[in-house]
Amino acid sequence: MTALPLVEAATSSAQSVGFWIVGPLAVLGGLMMVVSRRAVHSALWLAMAMISLAILYVMQGAVFLGVVQVVVYTGAVMMLFLFVLMLVGVDASDSLVETLRGQRVVAGLAGLGFGALMISALGQSVLSPVVGVEAANRARGGNVEGLAELLFTRYLWAFELTSALLITAAVGAMLLAHRERVIPRATQRQLSRRRIRGPHATPLPPPGVYARHNAVDTPALLPDGSPTELSVPAPLSARGATRAPTSQVVPEIDSGPEDER
Repeated sequence: MTALPLVEAATSSAQSVGFWIVGPLAVLGGLMMVVSRRAVHSALWLAMAMISLAILYVMQGAVFLGVVQVVVYTGAVMMLFLFVLMLVGVDASDSLVETLRGQRVVAGLAGLGFGALMISALGQSVLSPVVGVEAANRARGGNVEGLAELLFTRYLWAFELTSALLITAAVGAMLLAHRERVIPRATQRQLSRRRIRGPHATPLPPPGVYARHNAVDTPALLPDGSPTELSVPAPLSARGATRAPTSQVVPEIDSGPEDER
């Protein structure tokens, strides 16, 4: 009869220790995500916060939510967002340009509302009696069964409305990103003929100064030492964002007479 309270006390103490280890990591990831100047670093910090939340879910007995947090949000959505940032190359200066008027005011009001919502949720969790997840899992036969019963009975309409909202958002994003093609797409044969008939049948020179620099905004040097603008992308040349190549002369090594070799 006394073994059960001892086990519950040991479990609660282990959960407390784990919470004070993982909880600060989640808070640190969230703060660094906001403070970081580069979008790639913010995405990595956000992934750290998501993994910390998944660990907290598993510690509380919500194993299914922890697995979904890692597989869906951290492993799929967040990594896809990170790869897009790395491929596109979003700079920190781009975020300072306000394309929509009033978006900072709206974002500030939304942040205040979200903060008030979080404070109310925390206050309700502290003041109201806590019901353990383990008891709910035992009552419904498991964590997955309990979530399925709540989703398809009590919260069925909210679940269906959320699904319709996500589908509408996906369709709207595709419609906004769709572009009508004015001219037909060129085939591979047409592209090859255009390349042969053009001024440059061979591939254009890559950017960089020989093997000492491979930046995309630095033009390559011809054998006579003059830079070629063909190695720099046209958008960079149009914006004047190219850098002047710094040619370094390699000193010749005097090997001396042949009889001293």
